[in-house]
Amino acid sequence: MRQLTALDAQFLNVETATTAAHVAGLAILDPADGAVNRDALARLLLARLHLSPALSLRLAEVPLGLDRPYWAADPDFDIGNHLFELTLPAPGDDWQLAEAVAEIHARRLDRAHPLWEMHLINGLTDGRVAVYTKVHHAAIDGVSGAETLATLLDLAPDGLRGGPAATRCVSTAVPAPRQDVPGLVEMLAGAAARTATHPVRAVQSAVRVAEDLDAIPLAAGLPGARLIAKAARLVAGDRHDRPELPSLTAPRTPFNGPISARRRLSFGSLSLKDVKNVAKANGMSVNDVVMTLCTSALRSWLRERDALPEAPLIVAVPVAVRTAGAKDLVGNQISAMVAPMPTNVADPRERLRAVGAAMNTAKRRFALAPATWLSELCSVLPAPLTSLATPALFRLAGTAFPPINLIVSNVPGPQFPLYLCGGRVLSYYPLSVLTDMSGGLNITCFSYDGMLDFGIVACPERMNDVWGLLGHLRTALDELLDERVGDEFRDGVRIDLVAG
Repeated sequence: MRQLTALDAQFLNVETATTAAHVAGLAILDPADGAVNRDALARLLLARLHLSPALSLRLAEVPLGLDRPYWAADPDFDIGNHLFELTLPAPGDDWQLAEAVAEIHARRLDRAHPLWEMHLINGLTDGRVAVYTKVHHAAIDGVSGAETLATLLDLAPDGLRGGPAATRCVSTAVPAPRQDVPGLVEMLAGAAARTATHPVRAVQSAVRVAEDLDAIPLAAGLPGARLIAKAARLVAGDRHDRPELPSLTAPRTPFNGPISARRRLSFGSLSLKDVKNVAKANGMSVNDVVMTLCTSALRSWLRERDALPEAPLIVAVPVAVRTAGAKDLVGNQISAMVAPMPTNVADPRERLRAVGAAMNTAKRRFALAPATWLSELCSVLPAPLTSLATPALFRLAGTAFPPINLIVSNVPGPQFPLYLCGGRVLSYYPLSVLTDMSGGLNITCFSYDGMLDFGIVACPERMNDVWGLLGHLRTALDELLDERVGDEFRDGVRIDLVAG
């Protein structure tokens, strides 16, 4: 049996009428002459569910919410609860696809079943099909999500038809891996024991949080935060000379504040070769260039609305801390770096250097002492109080003092083509979570087969023209490209922007 961690449970707690806490991906495929259909997807899923525990386990709630839930096998697993199909009306263009996916993305997952869904979307132009898959963030993080995706994909078009997995597709139900769950008495006894010992664990978590007080949004701006952090590290015996971080006070923007239940999304691709050229020419990492593109795009979008703050935006960047020993665990093994985005720097080249410096400081700080404050903060309050207080705290923070302006995530992927039920995956656009606290905009990108695939999710009440941000990403890359560098994408075919 395995109980959800405090961080896993927090992704359940944040869900409200306006917040759905799942991560998702939209794959665009060549249909391989009709091979990508609902029956083929059902056979594939049933054959490979055993490779990803997140797809076959459901929540087992503790009575009265007295403790965090457990993961349990679903004895009544039915693929019909998870696999759906729809067809876009003519002409089935990409804008219609974005609208349809945004509507699905806004809906919360049913907690009575394993927390995932897959939607096959037919009727796209040029004979393409799309597969949208969402999994609750309580069950996966970026790394485990990519691994879950990998279990369903093949290296060749005939991977499913020729592989041993095909012989195991024999029914519409599949036995889930054994996950013994404690009985009612054992659950209540465990809850009582954890409640009794919680004050000690809460103090320990608070001390560890104090060590990173100068790196936590909002808290870092409190008087004496840096002195408290240094004192806490001294008491804990931490002698690392950590780089001091710049101000982490998030300015006000149109896309910060309480969100609605509606979603809009846009997605598009940039040439990874172009991004690598910029990175190489400036002695930077690909991730630094991606952050620069996002910084420049946000600056342009805000300037168009006369809403550009004088201070830099503050971004949270998820970081995987999953170890080899935790590879098969359901749940999250993540932390976060928080850094300024120099949207206040006018010159593109200076902005690139400023992003590099800011990210270098954040990465050096993280390398010396990987931040644990995210999971520790989730452990300070007892489980029943956390589940009740989280939605109100997130709403209050979003209204009064947003700790960050947005989340930007860059997930590395394979640089070779992959296949699903024989159909080639042409693009894979990641889509993530919006909350009151993190604001009405999220940018995620996934590198795949020579391209950077961007997925942008927004609350229309906060950003009603999310498509415009993609155009600014293209412009931002053009600003940085060395005119002497040429490649096959130079004639304008290196981007495919889709908006909704």
